[in-house]
This record gives sequence, structure tokens and C-alpha cells, in this order.
Amino acid sequence: MCGISGFLLPEKPGRECALCLQQILQDMNQSQKRRGPDDEGVWLSGIFGLAQVRLEIVDLVTGHQPLLKTIDSHTWGITYNGELYNTDELRQELEALGHTFETSSDTEVILTSYLEFGPEFVKKLNGIFALAIADPIRQSLLLYRDRLGVKPLFYGFQDGIFLFSSEIKGILAYPGFAPVVDREGLNEIFSIGPARTRGKGVFRGIHEVLPGTFLIASGDGITTHQYWNLESYPHEDSYEKTIEKTAFLIEDSIKRQMVSDVPLCTFLSGGVDSSLVSSVCARELKKKNQKLITFSFDFTDNEKNFKANAFQPSQDRPFVETMADYLDSDHHFLECTTQDQFRLLEDSVKAHDLPAMADVDSSLLYFCSQVKKTCKVALTGECADEIFGGYPWFHKQECFDAGTFPWTMDLSARQVLLSDDFLHELQMESYVQEAYASSVSQVPVLAGESPEEARRREISYLNLIWFMQTLLNRMDRTSMYSGLEARVPFADHRIVEYLWNVPWEMKAKDGVVKNLLRQAGKEFLPDEILFRRKSPYPKTYDKRYEELLAGRVREILEDPHSPSLSFLDRNKVLRFLSSPSDYGKPWYGQLMAAPQMMAYVIQIDFWLRRYRPAIQL
Repeated sequence: MCGISGFLLPEKPGRECALCLQQILQDMNQSQKRRGPDDEGVWLSGIFGLAQVRLEIVDLVTGHQPLLKTIDSHTWGITYNGELYNTDELRQELEALGHTFETSSDTEVILTSYLEFGPEFVKKLNGIFALAIADPIRQSLLLYRDRLGVKPLFYGFQDGIFLFSSEIKGILAYPGFAPVVDREGLNEIFSIGPARTRGKGVFRGIHEVLPGTFLIASGDGITTHQYWNLESYPHEDSYEKTIEKTAFLIEDSIKRQMVSDVPLCTFLSGGVDSSLVSSVCARELKKKNQKLITFSFDFTDNEKNFKANAFQPSQDRPFVETMADYLDSDHHFLECTTQDQFRLLEDSVKAHDLPAMADVDSSLLYFCSQVKKTCKVALTGECADEIFGGYPWFHKQECFDAGTFPWTMDLSARQVLLSDDFLHELQMESYVQEAYASSVSQVPVLAGESPEEARRREISYLNLIWFMQTLLNRMDRTSMYSGLEARVPFADHRIVEYLWNVPWEMKAKDGVVKNLLRQAGKEFLPDEILFRRKSPYPKTYDKRYEELLAGRVREILEDPHSPSLSFLDRNKVLRFLSSPSDYGKPWYGQLMAAPQMMAYVIQIDFWLRRYRPAIQL
């Protein structure tokens, strides 16, 4: 895994300018150094500039980037962030066509595939990736992003120069690129956040390459090409055949994603998703007489402070202990203190370049930093709920009937701290409703479906392009901030494509949530884990954490230089701080209203102080 960046120039620079551009590439690299602490490289040739910082996972000796190939005096270059899970098959296919390879890296396989098959080569890839290819014949720079958007990729312009980077900070590192946030960007933060509309970079002039697309940038401008999308068609497999295919796809994806030249581990919560991933990994490693390393996450003293509720019915630890024994894994119980969770709220913003998912983000940032001390690669159970229908809004009638995003049906919790003037400027309801309507209009419909099944398809689509993307962003930024590669086997496009058309009566057969996944995993898990009721990522219930948050919010109110004063209503905030906390009402998804709202305000304030964007309403 890596951080990539670079640019396409309007014309070839002179020698003196080229020296400056070399330094700019190095500066863009340094801005993302945490993504790739092991190696770095830059390449400037003609109108192309490519840069990369590298986290060494496979091909430790010859995997340096940018990687170049010269044919008939023309040199192609690639900078690539990701992992290719069908490298061996593609290499064999290319060798049969006469190609030879100088490295064992998937990067060379990707560039060679482009040279052989052209821009549409990306359809052959099974993996997670964001990459840029400099093509001297086309005089074009091509940007590619994986089908589900596991790896990030942003782009923008400055003085006619086309810029790209894994993270927003890489583009902001380019001289003269001044951060500006307008009404649209503010709505992304206050109305939509911590989610983000696909394609938007919040800062004006910064955009995101959409999942499943590639861009071709040249002197003639930019063209966008969609190479992948979901397709709706009748599901014809029997229930038994559906279980069989689902089980095969999951196991195959997990095995493929175990490719690594360094030790790997898994995140283990004791839930069915992470336990299934861990069980497959443990079996595969056992064949090599190796023991799986597993990690679980919780908060210090949570066994004393925990309060069961509708969103989190049970603690994880008893189930983790059961699974660790079942797997005979080398297990590590990690705990995050209240102070670390609070302290890392600011680092979470640095990792995302934006306000993020409050303490469930800052705590994961901490856990990833601890995992990195032992392993560079971790497999996770992320994304199964979006694909198999595990969240409450797949099942609750009020969520099912909502004419808006089911994880933020009520905007009042977001508005309670904001001034009336600011709310009038934002027009939050209109912004959210337009984003929702636009998304629903893109759902690949299936003719003849019942209204109920058609609505389930809409909810599934919204989860895949909105909620899952938010969690994928969180996983990428929190892990890569510490140079840890976190993989998501459930986000294999083959699984998503197949499950997209499986009817709900099979996904939740007999009214059991995610029953199809549970049946597919029977070979790998004991029943007490297989049929455990869903419990989300752990949260702290320590009142001291709330006290720290409330204290920081009061400091923001008392600071006359605080940029947040332009949108906060002092009286509303003080009333909010004096009211009882609500641990049952969600603010976003399954995030508790009171603590996460305060943490999000703190992140917004820090974001405005650190990035100092010009606000243009």
C-alpha cells in the first residue's frame, strides 16, 4: 500500500522549472509520508510528474515506484496504491502473449496489462487500487479507481496543471492551491457528514475519482469512463445453490487477500463477520504450521461502564475469548483509554483532511497504531452488513419507509447547536433531499419487482454507495495513518455483484438477520458465534470522556478567535451541555447523539484552525 500523487503539465517545463517541479513532487510525497514510510520515489519526464511513498508488503526488493517501462524510446510510468489479488493469473496470461517481467510486483503486471489491452484493461483486475499511468503516445495521464472505492483518489487543477493525490493533503501541498469551502462544502460537513457525496472533495476545486471509473486527462481536458456498475437481473439459483456460491466467493476472496510477504493478522470482534474472516485465515495458516495473530478492540474500564441498548446489546469480550480459543490464535486484547480517544480526535482530522466519525474514528486510529507494532497487514470483517443487510434500517419499518437516508432520518440533532442564521444559509433539508433523490435515481432497477423488493434494492444501493463508502474511507485513513494495510475481503466486487441480485427472502431467510451469510459460514464457526446478534464497533460509556468533550466545547465557546463561533449558537450549546446524554438516539448511523455530536464539533473546529479554508457562502 502507498500514497500516490503527481501532475500533468500543459507543456514540457524548462530546466530551471523542472528543478522546482521535482521539489514539488517530493513535497507532495512528504505530505502523505505516513501512508508509505518504507520507501519513496519521484519521476518527472516531459509533461508528466509521478510520485509515490511506499508501504512494503509484497515484492520487498524490486517493488520501488514509480515503475517505468520503455518501448521504442517511449517511456510509460505508473504510480500505484493497492493490492492486486489475481496477479498470478494475469502474469501467466501476459507471458503467454510474449511479455517478460523484471520484477515480481503486481505494479509491473498492471502496467503491462495496460500496454497489452489498452485503457479498458482495468476490467481484468481483481483488487483494491488507485493508480495513475503516464502514456507518452496518447500524451495523457490516466487515473483509475477500484470498483468499490476501497482506495482513495482525488484530483484538481492549479494554473492549468492537473493534479492528483491519494489524499486531499497531497493536492493542498501544491504551491498556490488555496483551500476554499463554499456552501456546498459546508453542507457536506454539516448536513451530510461524516459521509460525503461521491465525487466531492469538500474543498472547492478538489474532486474525487468515482469508484468503478477512470479518467483520461490530456491537453484537451478530462474525459470520464465508467468501467463497472451494478446490474440488476432475476436471481435464478436455488437457496442451496446460493449458499454454495456465497460460501465459495467469500472463502476465495479471503484466501486471495492473504497474499503478503510480511506477517498478517485479523481484527476479531467476536461477531460473525470478523470471525468468519479470521477462521478462514487461521485454517490457511495452519496448513503452513503458522498461527494466526488476532486483535480485538475495547475501551478501558468498559466492563464497568457498559450499558446495553438497542444498538449495542452486548459486549464483545466474551465472544472474542470464545473465538480466540476456537481458532487457537495468538490473540491481543487492545484497549483505548479515555485520554487517548479524546487526544486523537485531532489526529483523526489530519488523517482524513476533514472532520470524521468522531470517537469511533479516533479510537480506531489508536488501535491501528498498536496493531502496526506487530503486523503490517490486517484483514477485517468490514462491509458485510452493507452487502448482506445487517443494519437496523434494513429491518425497521420507519427506516424502510423514510424518504431520505435511513441513517440520518432526522436532521434536528445536527441543527441543535447551530445558529439560526447559519441554518438559513445552509438550507440543510434541501441539500440532503437533493443528494438522496439523485442517488435513488441511479439505482439499477429490475422490471417486475414488487414495490417492497424494489425499495429494498434502493436501500441496498444507498448503503453500498454511501454508508459503506464512509466506512471504507474510515478504514483506509485510520490504518494508513500508521502505515498499516487493512484489507476488506467482503468488498470483493464478485461478492457484491452476486449478492446484489439475491432476493431478501434468501438474505434474511426465516427472519434471521444476515442468515445467508451465517449459513455460508457454518463450516467455519461455532453456533454461539454464528448466530450472535449484531453488535457494532464498540463505544465508550465512560462519563469522563463526555466531561473532556464538554470541557473542550466550552473552551471553543470562550475563545474569541475560534472559527466555530461563526456557526455555533452559544445559548443552544450551553443548553445542550447541561442536558442529559442520550445513548440510545443515533446521530449518524449507530453513533450516540450526545458524545459524538460534541466530538464532531471539536473536529470541525480543529479542521478550520488547521486548514484555514476561506469560507465563501
